[in-house]
Amino acid sequence: MPSGIEVIKQALDDFSKIQEYMFLARKENATETYAKLKKEYLTLKALLNVSGVNLTGIDEIKE
Repeated sequence: MPSGIEVIKQALDDFSKIQEYMFLARKENATETYAKLKKEYLTLKALLNVSGVNLTGIDEIKE
């Protein structure tokens, strides 16, 4: 079973990837893809916030 730190690290990695994909989806005007990614983004953001991670410096989407 992964430790709390491992879970947070994986969530941070996923958060970073999701943001990259969101920027690409927006650039390509892929609205359905963007909406799906946004749901994942908000879930990860909530998880990281509850875990006490300060997202100020890494949240590039800011939604």
